[in-house]
Amino acid sequence: MPDAIELLKTRRSVKPREMTGPGPSAAELETILTIGARVPDHGKLAPWRFIIFEGDARQRAGEVIAKVFARKNPGAPAADVETERKRFMDAPLVIAIVSFSRPHPKVPAFEQELSAGASAMNIVTAATALGYGACWLTGWFSFDRDVLDGLGLKPDEKLAGFIHVGTPTKPSEDRPRPFLSEIVTRF
Repeated sequence: MPDAIELLKTRRSVKPREMTGPGPSAAELETILTIGARVPDHGKLAPWRFIIFEGDARQRAGEVIAKVFARKNPGAPAADVETERKRFMDAPLVIAIVSFSRPHPKVPAFEQELSAGASAMNIVTAATALGYGACWLTGWFSFDRDVLDGLGLKPDEKLAGFIHVGTPTKPSEDRPRPFLSEIVTRF
């Protein structure tokens, strides 16, 4: 397992199309999800939950996405519908981070949403620490109510994103990162 600081300094997203199996074992997935639930959470509200897509569930989720896409885009070429159907088929594991807020006198909804984001990042970091590639993605279907309903989200739930996890097929390239001189000020 890499040194924590070195891991955080060098972590990169791996594109799902650059992943293959195997994905995490059941024990590794439990570790990833446990770490995903260990985030800042003002008020101990746990304003997030996880949906696991592996095996045939990835195809079933793709069917939901493709059906909604085809219905909302009746003139779309068959190839475009097929692309939507395969959204979850590259990586062997996809974890949805579902975000919801609860009314609370001291914890605004925005803080609760940030907790869901922290959960997603912990999942990405945990998967990376275990040697897997990980990528946090959204897309049109992440914000489409018909898709969310089809994936089992409740009316008051949103999607913070989908984390794709698998074995990288090649080393990932880093992208340009901001210079601290451009993003840091002192008060």
